Amino acid sequence: MSKLHSRSWSWQFAAPPERIWPLLADTARFNEAAKLPRHEIEERPQPDGSVLYFGRARMGPFRLAWRERPVNWVANQWFEHVREFESGPLRRLVARFRLTPEAAGCRGDYTLEASAANLAGEIVLRAGFFESAGRSFATMAETAGRCALGERPTPFDYEAPVPTPELRARVEEMVARIEASGHGHGLAARLAEHLLSAQEVDLSRIRPLRLARLWGAVPREAIELCLEATRAGLLELHWDLLCPRCRVAKAVVGALDQVPKGAHCGTCNIDYDRDFSKNVELSFRPAPAVRPIGFGEYCLFGPMSTPHIVLHLTLDAGESRSVAAALPPGLYRLRSLEPGPALDLDVTADGFPELIAEPAAMVAGPLAAPGEVRLSNRTERALTLVVEERHWVRDALTADRASSLQAFRDLFSDQVLRPGDEVAVGRVAIMFTDLSGSTALYTRIGDAPAYHLVRDHYAFLTAIVRQHNGAVIKTIGDAIMAAFAEPGDAAKAALAVQREVAGFNAGHSETPLAIKLGLHEGACIAVTLNDRLDYFGSAVNLAARLQDESRGGDIVISGTMAAGAAVAPLLEGLEAVPEEAALQGFDQPIRFLRVRA
Repeated sequence: MSKLHSRSWSWQFAAPPERIWPLLADTARFNEAAKLPRHEIEERPQPDGSVLYFGRARMGPFRLAWRERPVNWVANQWFEHVREFESGPLRRLVARFRLTPEAAGCRGDYTLEASAANLAGEIVLRAGFFESAGRSFATMAETAGRCALGERPTPFDYEAPVPTPELRARVEEMVARIEASGHGHGLAARLAEHLLSAQEVDLSRIRPLRLARLWGAVPREAIELCLEATRAGLLELHWDLLCPRCRVAKAVVGALDQVPKGAHCGTCNIDYDRDFSKNVELSFRPAPAVRPIGFGEYCLFGPMSTPHIVLHLTLDAGESRSVAAALPPGLYRLRSLEPGPALDLDVTADGFPELIAEPAAMVAGPLAAPGEVRLSNRTERALTLVVEERHWVRDALTADRASSLQAFRDLFSDQVLRPGDEVAVGRVAIMFTDLSGSTALYTRIGDAPAYHLVRDHYAFLTAIVRQHNGAVIKTIGDAIMAAFAEPGDAAKAALAVQREVAGFNAGHSETPLAIKLGLHEGACIAVTLNDRLDYFGSAVNLAARLQDESRGGDIVISGTMAAGAAVAPLLEGLEAVPEEAALQGFDQPIRFLRVRA
């Protein structure tokens, strides 16, 4: 057996662990900044449904091949990374990092263990391997510590490819076009600089909502920016079909009509279906002519590659283990990396229950001590148990949200489903409007003036819908149908229409308009009709019928939508009269509120 070589280092940080962890546990970013090569990953399914992971890379004169063990970690505390080599100078490499809180911040302890596979490996390990690794980590620990204190914008020094003068000029032209479109919102230059200077780990999958959160921008404006940047040639868009377990894209296509109805996740070894509201996501990456992104991984199981996972721990068959983990109250899911059941948990301040993996179920046991998580593997095989927060969706621009934005429908009207295809949408808020007395209007002022007035009112409504994160799906005579991903946005838009129509009428004083409004939310299906994305289903029908109940100047909103947590506060203090009516196409009378803004 080869000799085990080991070396440890310690550093003091002035920032607390929760500010250091996202930087130094971002092993993919760390490895890219350290100029380590990308590697290829091979997933080998096993008869029991589990998957083994193998990596290949070339480093200097050596061709490396290894088995990648799932990384163990507890967020904000420690990680352990193990590689077992099949070829190359090393037999085994282990990296451990731990953060310990201290009064003035925290201490970071980093340990490397390695054993040689042959004489070349012994020479490598004795000839400066640890000294080089120590210097590299020390430099990055220092810069990450300064970043955590706000003293520098990035955690690591990184040399991005230097753009040619010609490329810089083309990018500047694109920025000017984006801003001139009205969709840049003063952010186009910042996006361009990000594409040219950021690390590849930040660019391989650009999520507009994450950019908005990091930049303090309005989410809709960040989305519009990325959409217009795609039109300008700065970005390219992709539809990602995410695995519902690991949240990794296992199918990536460039057009909505290419999104498959399902996919296979080799990592989780499961087949899964698409769901516009849950696992079809719109993301972006630099156009290859602006910044080509390489192929391969810098780190497969890095803790910050899946930041929603707060605990990732392999337990042998029959093993139980307690770990210190001060996880805050909230919504969590317990699952295994391997195929199997999952358990959703609503954890309170009383503490975490014991997390038990049984052969056919994940079970919540007695509460563990405060600041502790206890895990038990009661199966007959090793399992990597995963505890993940359920807040990953905050950065996901799902297909239902993207397709209900006006800018998306204006700029990418060709992004539609295949003819005959239909996709379930778990929830969408639908708004129908119409003009009260429109037939009399045409008779009174004539067809041409009435047409121009109706056209102006379309522009008025469309502007309000867009400002409230919705999209006009279609016009029907003098009516419009609009969709919103969030019911609160739909209600705000309806209130804005009725509050601002007086201003519209002030510019058309001889022919004031009264607008009828109906609102409802629910499940529906998305289809392609007349070369545009459209929605159908009982939720859509009900919204249309509620608009028929409107008298003009009011909002008729379904009782279920009005009672929702996002809508009810918006109606407080308003004149809201509960009513009930038999509506065409519905067996039972429908309850609704008649609201005056």
